[in-house]
Amino acid sequence: MVQSDEIDLPTSLGYLLKEAATALRVAMEDALRPLELTVTAYSCLEILAQRPGSSNSDLARGAFVTRQSMNVLLQTLEREGLVTRPTTAVEGRVLPVTLTDAGQRRREHASAVVKAVEDRMLAELSAHERAQAFDVLSRMTRALREG
Repeated sequence: MVQSDEIDLPTSLGYLLKEAATALRVAMEDALRPLELTVTAYSCLEILAQRPGSSNSDLARGAFVTRQSMNVLLQTLEREGLVTRPTTAVEGRVLPVTLTDAGQRRREHASAVVKAVEDRMLAELSAHERAQAFDVLSRMTRALREG
């Protein structure tokens, strides 16, 4: 029997959210593997497509990793010819990162693959349910960030 101050996993929304997030990540990793991308690498490419010239710190925050982890990833993406960074900072210590043409092509292919995973995840929801889920998750996230 679960006491009132203990988490009951079968009815815990937090546990269900973590389970859903894990299932989504596994599905995305499986879908991206043939493209030789991880979820974090894909996230980096997607952020750069939407915000060209992002810094290492911006990319790390957007991909939910440390700056050190992002720097290692960027070195790999540079070697693969998917991104470029100037050798010296234009302003301060910031080295703006940009996608190469090859990076843009890989990102476009990866985006289609990730969209298919998201479509599969949402397939059983109506448009109204999708909007409700988005609203509820947004409010929950905001409450945690503001609280």
